Amino acid sequence: MATDVRRVGFVLLPGTHPGAVMPALSVLLSANRMAEQQCYAAESYTLDDGLLQADDGLSLAAAPWQANVEGLAQLWLVADQLSAVDLLSAQLLGQLRQVAATGVLLGGLEAGAAALAQAGLLDQHRCAVHWRMLDEFRERFPQVEATTHLFELSGQLGSSSGGHATTDLFLTLVAQEQGQDLAALVAEDLVVERIRDGSERQRMPLRNRLGSSHPKLTQAVILMESNIEEPLTTDEIARHVCVSRRQLERIFKQYLNSVPSQYYLELRLNRARQMLLQTSKSIIQIGLSCGFSSGPHFSSAYRNCFGVTPREDRNQRRAQQAAEGAVKEP
Repeated sequence: MATDVRRVGFVLLPGTHPGAVMPALSVLLSANRMAEQQCYAAESYTLDDGLLQADDGLSLAAAPWQANVEGLAQLWLVADQLSAVDLLSAQLLGQLRQVAATGVLLGGLEAGAAALAQAGLLDQHRCAVHWRMLDEFRERFPQVEATTHLFELSGQLGSSSGGHATTDLFLTLVAQEQGQDLAALVAEDLVVERIRDGSERQRMPLRNRLGSSHPKLTQAVILMESNIEEPLTTDEIARHVCVSRRQLERIFKQYLNSVPSQYYLELRLNRARQMLLQTSKSIIQIGLSCGFSSGPHFSSAYRNCFGVTPREDRNQRRAQQAAEGAVKEP
């Protein structure tokens, strides 16, 4: 087992909740405990005065970032909102490019990877992005191959979609750096059933999300999720999952208290709303990409579901963001 202490740095971007870094810290602390020696030394940094204090009272001791990476084995940018990168200076982005040239493992946790993308370090590289911010990330950084994988590790670049995926990422790093036996002990210590591979999808199995383990229902909903732009008919879905239309409707009624067509419509509308609030695509473009044949059809269905038209919903969100931005102004 390796005995050298590996220094791991975390730079928490402005506005980031300290909890975003806790999964990584838990793995590193457990690795030291299970190895009965110090394998890792974790260091946290901020871009301002040091101490990180969240509104809910959680705090994290941190030092001001000085761009000194001498002796660091890994450096991770941490953020829980993509908007954090709007506050980054050209100087910091330049520093990240310099760090990348040193051979340090450089990565981003959750929205922290956006800082690397902003610096141009992820161009033509894969990057794991949390599904809730995927559309916005892809629009901001079209030159980056954003994935819905749990995490990505390629050469000296890494990214995690956040949450438990960060646990999996750091368990994988422990296995690579300290050995599989220690990684297994850490997983057991943290009550992690298994170390998931980075290429696994973020979204939880359907039976966990919907409380159902019916395989035909799972197959049907996966088909729906995979065919948003060109929706299938209920008969086509039934044929693909090898049940009759009537049987499929009974399954949806029993487990989801809905009919397939209504569930499918709500799935498409929720996807449209996510795009509407996270991207700058036109309302017509969003409607067409979510399977609606015309603007009026999309607007009518959207209003019936959410109580406002797509345009009203977007305008309300923009007004809310503008008001929040005004409050934050010094």
